[in-house]
Amino acid sequence: MSPQPDLDPLERVAVEVAAAWGLELGPPFALSRYSFVAPAGEDAVLKVTPPEDDESDEEADALALWDGDGAVRLLRHDRGRRALLLERARPGNDISTLPDDEATAIAVEIGLRLWRPAGEPFRWLGDHVPRWLDAAERSNQEGRELIPLARELYGSLDVGRATLVHRDFHHHNILDAGEQYVAIDPKPMLGEPEYDVPSFLWNPLPYRMRPDVTERRIAAFAAAGLDEHRIRAWTAIRGAYLGADPDEVKVLRALL
Repeated sequence: MSPQPDLDPLERVAVEVAAAWGLELGPPFALSRYSFVAPAGEDAVLKVTPPEDDESDEEADALALWDGDGAVRLLRHDRGRRALLLERARPGNDISTLPDDEATAIAVEIGLRLWRPAGEPFRWLGDHVPRWLDAAERSNQEGRELIPLARELYGSLDVGRATLVHRDFHHHNILDAGEQYVAIDPKPMLGEPEYDVPSFLWNPLPYRMRPDVTERRIAAFAAAGLDEHRIRAWTAIRGAYLGADPDEVKVLRALL
């Protein structure tokens, strides 16, 4: 399978890195829409992230910190060329096809392993949320009517700044690695565990948010020690700047 045209520069970097590291690249994975991601031999994956994806700048640092505990293991890294050699999860199925309660239990377990104390070089998400809300307000995306509420909720939170969060934590980024499940594709920053839950609440694709499922999932994370109010607040805040259709807006408002 050939990469999409906008990935061609990344593919060139991947070929250069593979040659330098003595790797044999396979065809890129079908779901690698933004980065170039391809198997590199039987047990590794080579990933090259685009320069404009600044939210992934510290991905290698997070994977090194986790060191295979709850996430795929980082094997090698070229920061200048934004290339990461990762341990390949096998069989590699994500948790999107599992029964909802089972998938949620796995996500809770993985989250509790990922959410750990950290500091530099990770950035604090609190320096970015206001900018993301401003950008959403200037856009034409659905869900902008939530922004005043989101600003109010955000202003009421004393946002944590000492816990590493994944920031793209959902069914399709949690894979079966045989003896354990592992997370992939973090966009790590410093924050608080409750920030990570919303992306799980509106996945997997093509699932549409339902009040009963959402409440059941929130209860599972709360039972593990997370703050239920903060989960609900972050779900509205993140929905406001990431976008939400009218049906999702109703669910988000009902959470508060």
